[in-house]
Amino acid sequence: MRVQDNATEVTAAGIARLAGVGRAAVSNWRRRHADFPKPVGGTETSPSFALAEVEGWLREHSKLAEVPLRERVWQQLVGHPEGPVTALRHAGCVLLLIHDRPTRWLEVSAGSDVRLAAMLPEALDQVLTARFGTAAVNASSGDRAAASVHTERSGKAPTPVNASPRVHTPALDAPTGPAVLPSAPLLRGTAELAAELGARQTFEFLLGRHLDANPRQYTLTPADLAGLMADLAGPARTVLDPACGTGALLRAAAPHGPAPRTEQADQRLYAQDGAPDLAALTGLRLALHSRATVRGAAGDTLRADAFPELRADAVLCHPPFNERNWGHDELAYDARWEYGFPARTESELAWVQHALARLRDGGTAVLLMPPAAASRRSGRRIRADLLRRGALRAVVALPVGAAPPYNIPLHLWVLRRPERAPAQPEVLLADVGRFAGEGRGGPDWRAVRDAVLDAWRDFDRAGRLDDRPGLARSLPVIALLDDDVDLAPARHLPPPAAADGAGRLTDVRRRLDETLRLTTDLTPDIAADPTPSAAGTAQPAPRWPLTTVGELARGGALVLRTGTNGGHARVPVLTDHDVLAGTAPSGTLPESDEEPVLTEPGDVVVPVLGGGSVARMIDDATAGAALGRNLVLLRPDPAALDPWFLAGFLRGTANNRQASSYASTATRLDVRRLQLPRLPLDAQHRYGARFRALDEFERALRLAGRLGEQLVRGMYDGLTDGTVAPGR
Repeated sequence: MRVQDNATEVTAAGIARLAGVGRAAVSNWRRRHADFPKPVGGTETSPSFALAEVEGWLREHSKLAEVPLRERVWQQLVGHPEGPVTALRHAGCVLLLIHDRPTRWLEVSAGSDVRLAAMLPEALDQVLTARFGTAAVNASSGDRAAASVHTERSGKAPTPVNASPRVHTPALDAPTGPAVLPSAPLLRGTAELAAELGARQTFEFLLGRHLDANPRQYTLTPADLAGLMADLAGPARTVLDPACGTGALLRAAAPHGPAPRTEQADQRLYAQDGAPDLAALTGLRLALHSRATVRGAAGDTLRADAFPELRADAVLCHPPFNERNWGHDELAYDARWEYGFPARTESELAWVQHALARLRDGGTAVLLMPPAAASRRSGRRIRADLLRRGALRAVVALPVGAAPPYNIPLHLWVLRRPERAPAQPEVLLADVGRFAGEGRGGPDWRAVRDAVLDAWRDFDRAGRLDDRPGLARSLPVIALLDDDVDLAPARHLPPPAAADGAGRLTDVRRRLDETLRLTTDLTPDIAADPTPSAAGTAQPAPRWPLTTVGELARGGALVLRTGTNGGHARVPVLTDHDVLAGTAPSGTLPESDEEPVLTEPGDVVVPVLGGGSVARMIDDATAGAALGRNLVLLRPDPAALDPWFLAGFLRGTANNRQASSYASTATRLDVRRLQLPRLPLDAQHRYGARFRALDEFERALRLAGRLGEQLVRGMYDGLTDGTVAPGR
């Protein structure tokens, strides 16, 4: 075992995964075994342990499970003494070396970790120089302002656009020997995983898991949206993303699949981001994804543009929204403001003009924009000039849920650097909000993609587009140049065609009729049981012997688990709201050391807050979701308990009332106190069948309610916009 392994720490949740047990078992081992490794870090409530010591103890006590290699590598990465981002950068550099020069990696990795640390920096420097370029940083005046390592080589230093200091740094440097030494076990494990999965897939796995474990630190561009933006821009030899984030947009723009290697090598991808970690990870991701030449830099793009001389074929950008501190005071005389100096509140229009300034004549830029940018009064003069000069070619309103923030229908702006002023310019306006999905499932991306690309390509080819009611139209620029210059597509599109609107409503009504007939068929019979006595009076209800959920859990008839406050699983989360509303899992887990509880078919989930009598059976569609906060999961043993029998009796109003406690503002259910009758299994099955039928009836009622709301809303819309006639 290598000494350097002691630098890697692992939490109790990580130990549980290594041993294939729950966290409770790890707590047990710590209490019962005096030789269990002592914490070396963390906090009192969430301690961390030396990974090497833990593995040794588990082996000695025959408790080390056959853990997948990827899990071991992940544990080494998250427990790295310099943090997971540094570990991910080191692992990515080695994966690039393995990808480009596998024999060189075999040479440097032979022997001890000390030898590896001594030889690896030179090998990494060679491969990084070959893929990313040579540093040419002018540091004579104390600011590295003249050039980035990754600027396009033009034979001369780039000239600053204005007099402001432009400080940026290389996106990626080879780590030194002392920095590599603590990473040696991780790097060897990463190489082993690359032999199993491939270098590219290994990096995508590690990066994806890191992003999922830190959802609040990163604003991601969904892959479907990135693909749509790349398709709108079209094929391009040089592509720039000035706010690259994790590289999703440039990854979508890079040739892949059957594209010839010569075509890939001919492409140049330029990336810059204000976060050095993101710039580095993006560079590695792109280099592993294709043979394209990658040029990347870390630095504030608006204040310190790393590529001032670049004239790209395409610019793709998901800029930060609503930035007040974007450089308004320092950049007042910047040459990029061809269409007007943006107000302090119009940072997005600064990004728009930066993108146009980095395009060649005729080049295309596609930016993701907040909808307010299309109508804010403070930006109307710039919008007007973009229209007059033919730079703004299209505004597309996306469905809700297309990208974060998911509750807002974001816009795509398609811009083109004019080669000459068009004689009678028109602009395309489209709204594909109709393709929004339910909950957080996201839009119907296939429908969005087909509608947007079909409208854009027809418009781009002809310079105009015939009206597509409710979906898209092109308008002469002059028609938009009023006092507001409001470019929100919904304000300018013709309503859906009457036949189209009426047809959709007819389909909704047909589905509602079918559902209502189904609810009639599913309406349960109410049998009088117990039967009346001869005197005509009902017999008293049977007095079953009762047991509680707590007693059943102690006896092993069921397993009781509670939802966690966090985790890192790449799975949807079933929330208490989802259980109450009967909808699909819609939540996410914040980063935590806690092990998430994953649902299985046949589990019964009960919310503990709200005072309602609710229990949800987990089916195949919901299985695999993580259990959210304020939920309790009951996993019955089918040999002892019928799951539908369990779920049905837990919903009894009187049962919930006796098991609830009350505070001034909330009701809390003690699930362990919920009661069930002691019945033989065949009697449980009979009750379970009735409860299951009731559940089907309830689901049909919910669907009928949603369809009814959809029909009513559509009728109001149709009558008010003229697509539905009042009739009789």
